[in-house]
Amino acid sequence: MRWTSSAAALASFVAQAQAQYLVNELSFGYGSRIAPEGTYKVPNFALQGRPNIPEVLSNKLILTPPAPGNQRGAVWADNKVNHNSWIADVEFRVNGPERGAGNMNIWLVKDGAHTVGSESLYTVGKFEGLLLVVDQYGGSGGMVRGFLNDGTNDYKSNHHVDGMSFGNCYFPYRNLGRPLQIKLRHTEVKFSVEVDGHICFESDHIRIPQGYNFGITAASADNPDSIEVFKLVVLSDDNHHSGTTHSQDHHNQDHHQDHAAQAHADSYAKPAEMHNKLPSDTSQQAQPPQQKMSFGRRGQVADDPFDNTIPDQDASKITSSAAQFADLHNRIQSLNHHLTSIFRALGQNAGIGEQRHEETSVMIGELKGLMSKLDRLEAIDNRVREVETQMRALRNELTARLRDSENSIKYHVSDKHESLTDHVKAHAAPGHTKLILVIVGSQVLLAGVYLFYKKRKSTPKKYL
Repeated sequence: MRWTSSAAALASFVAQAQAQYLVNELSFGYGSRIAPEGTYKVPNFALQGRPNIPEVLSNKLILTPPAPGNQRGAVWADNKVNHNSWIADVEFRVNGPERGAGNMNIWLVKDGAHTVGSESLYTVGKFEGLLLVVDQYGGSGGMVRGFLNDGTNDYKSNHHVDGMSFGNCYFPYRNLGRPLQIKLRHTEVKFSVEVDGHICFESDHIRIPQGYNFGITAASADNPDSIEVFKLVVLSDDNHHSGTTHSQDHHNQDHHQDHAAQAHADSYAKPAEMHNKLPSDTSQQAQPPQQKMSFGRRGQVADDPFDNTIPDQDASKITSSAAQFADLHNRIQSLNHHLTSIFRALGQNAGIGEQRHEETSVMIGELKGLMSKLDRLEAIDNRVREVETQMRALRNELTARLRDSENSIKYHVSDKHESLTDHVKAHAAPGHTKLILVIVGSQVLLAGVYLFYKKRKSTPKKYL
């Protein structure tokens, strides 16, 4: 990340480092491991799946595996959200073949583990709450869409469920090779969705009541996508709720990227507003005390570096040189602490940049190794050319042979035809002389027989 000046760095860092409280019972993936070592269960969460339960690894959940297809997986929080203002940070990754298909659904609904289970947008029935869908809707290559339901609409039987979206934005998410981030922000005045640090859509007409459960479901098709979830972290600035004290874990710093430079990034959002409000729920449950945390680097929970900020004072209250010196000393010391925090953050970013550089170098080395195999293409090309030359010579030879055979057949056929013609002429010529002789002979014979008959008839009969 490039820093143009210390003033810009300070302003950006101050804008990003807002105090938040980690809600541990609604979060996973913020520590070094998702599941305790030796177990395959996520604390405070329940896993569901058809036909197989999602696989739990040390740093991620595999909701749908790369094979086979037609799989469903889900992870649901056991506890309900009892905060009016909160931030939900989800990191995931989707990999698959070129024409792979599937979808991921982020839910905040009432009794989600029972009413939704492992269903998706197109297979769920009636539910009450919020649904965020990540899929390739309409051949877009990637889109995030938001849906609201008050428990009366049956999405499974609705043939126009896509038209019920209240906000959407394009979000290419497949085969990027890195975790992607979706962040949901809910306050008393606004609800917004961010994708990779950019505003996707927002509305000031949406209020989600307390008492709902967070959950993430995924579904794959015949040609499946592998959907992996690295974390679901929920933070809140409501410090008046009680809860347990949570320990901080800084070992996941390499898993995140700095977010400060994206404070003024261009938004590709398509904002939309939903004038429906979900039914209010006034039930609240006691929660353990929470440890004050801040949301500094993307998805990383850390101590607030500005806890020692000195409040502004009226200059008329400083009446002595000692008080003025003390105030100046304290402010310079506070500024020094802030600069130290900034330089520490810069150092961490430099370390992360070095690590990313090393990872990139390793990947480039692997790519070079793969590219070396492409040298065989030259030998294959030469072999193909040889085969082409031989095929051309074989074709010419076959053409010549066929031409010779054709000429030979024509010669023999024409010769035999002439001989046959002469033979037919010689033996099939008509004999007129013989025919005349036959006719004349037959007439002479008939005449002789007639004369003999007349002579015999005219001879006198002798009587005894």
